[in-house]
Order: sequence, then structure tokens, then C-alpha cells
Amino acid sequence: MELYQHPYPSAALQAAHPFTELEFHRMSEDEMDARAEAFFARLDARRSVRMFSDEPVPRRLVEQAIRTAATAPSGAHKQPWRFVATDNPKVKRAIRIAAEEEERVNYLNNRMNPEWQAALAPLGTDHHKEFLEIAPWIVVLFEERFEILADGTRRKNYYVKESVGIAAGIFITALHNMGLATLTHTPTPMAFLRAILGRPANERPFIMFPIGYPLPGSKVPDLTRKPLDEVAVFVEEPIR
Repeated sequence: MELYQHPYPSAALQAAHPFTELEFHRMSEDEMDARAEAFFARLDARRSVRMFSDEPVPRRLVEQAIRTAATAPSGAHKQPWRFVATDNPKVKRAIRIAAEEEERVNYLNNRMNPEWQAALAPLGTDHHKEFLEIAPWIVVLFEERFEILADGTRRKNYYVKESVGIAAGIFITALHNMGLATLTHTPTPMAFLRAILGRPANERPFIMFPIGYPLPGSKVPDLTRKPLDEVAVFVEEPIR
């Protein structure tokens, strides 16, 4: 039975651009169920960590997490992300000082409105960011707003925030899957990160990730996640 009147890729498209056959391993439903349950259980145990050990983390693990994140889909396959990593104490110190200054304004000088601060209250966060020095690695994910070509001209990237957001999620998942902990840290504004890390004008900081092992005895807020029926809607027929 022919399902597609307009198959992808068309013969003309294949003649103009390279394509390769998809490698896909079809599993039984029992295997799919087992893998899905095991993966959910592993990710359901993931928590954001704010107390890190200073125990070293091999660079190869950070590299592998970045490689994994870079498999994310992106608009027009532009891959508009840059993962900038450091384990240098001086760089981490500079980042901490700048981040705490911004967060001091946020928390103590009312740059965050009362509603925002009330929402954060159960987490107990404040302007102290010691973990930025103690965690063995900091990785800052930058969004590449546009490309700068060799001749200095600009070329637009598409769906940048969506693409970088997907890559960030995969990065977090990769770190947790290999046994590391992290925190999505966004000290608004974050322009200081571009200056400290020497990034060009076409890159803008998106999220900062301190990475390492949790400090033994670390505690996290006793929170629950929304159940499936609060985050998913299954539509059985057209609404109109």
C-alpha cells in the first residue's frame, strides 16, 4: 500500500544533496516497555545539586557529555550552540564573583519581583554561589545567534533558542546517565560570562552548568513532579 504521494526525499532532492539510509533497530514492545521504565526511573531520580564535592572529574566525561548533547536536532541543522568548559580555578573564581554580584542585585536590591522571589522561597536560593568555585567543572552553553563567515559577513541561524534548549536537556541527561550531577544556573543578566570566557559578539550565554559529584550528605528540596495527567493531553478526535 502506497502511503505517501510525495515521498521524502524526492528523487530531485537526492540528486542535489547527499542522503543515507536510516539505521534503526526495531525492538519488541516488551523490550521497549522495559527500556522506557528503566530510563524513566533513572531520570526520575535526577535532582539539581547546589552542594558539590571538589573531587576531580575527568575531562573525557565532560567531553563525552558535550558530544552527546551535540546530537540534538536543530533548525536547518545549523547546530547553533557552543559549550565552553573550564576547570581553571582562576576562571571559576572570576565567574563566581561576577555571578554573585548580579545575584546580589537580584535578591537584595529587588531586581526580582516579589512574586518571583516567593516562587523561589521553597528552594532556599540566595546570592551566595560558592559551588561555582567548588564544583570541578563549569560549562557555559552559549547560543550562536548568527554565524560569522570567513569574509566577515553574517549568516542567520534558525530556531536558535529551541535548538539550544533541546541540546541543554540532552546535556543534563547525559551527565546524569554517567553518574555526575549538575545545576541549571542562570544568574540574570549573564553578559559577564561572554567577557570572562572571551566569546565573540554573536554568542550569548544561555545556561551555566556547574558539574561534579554531590557533596556527601547533600540535601535537596523534598519536591514532587506533576503527574502524567497534569502534563499530557491526548486528543482522540478533532476539536472542531
